[in-house]
Amino acid sequence: MKFIVDTQLPPRLAKSLVDKGFDAIHTTYFTDGHLLDDESIRQIAISKDRIIISKDSDFFDSFLIRGAPPRVLLLRFGNITNKNLIALFEAQLPLIEQLFDKDETTLVEFFADKLVRF
Repeated sequence: MKFIVDTQLPPRLAKSLVDKGFDAIHTTYFTDGHLLDDESIRQIAISKDRIIISKDSDFFDSFLIRGAPPRVLLLRFGNITNKNLIALFEAQLPLIEQLFDKDETTLVEFFADKLVRF
């Protein structure tokens, strides 16, 4: 699986995913990446077949209006430490991978205690 991690999330998340064997980049990888708007991130995700990881509910709204693509992993928990964020990902990565391996899955809401697939 390939991911693009949105600006408001730490670059450390992308590095952690890479360390686990995934292809992950953070938006700061791109020139002026910290300034990329949602549509630019969406276009990168579509062109590079990447799953957007974001806390930005605008991606959920866009999904409802436009549908897929792209695929989105939307984090639905408040501010937490990077360490706890990485721990939540590590605990849920097998299920995240399983859900996105299904052809019909285009959006997964990631709560601290569960994942919800659309």
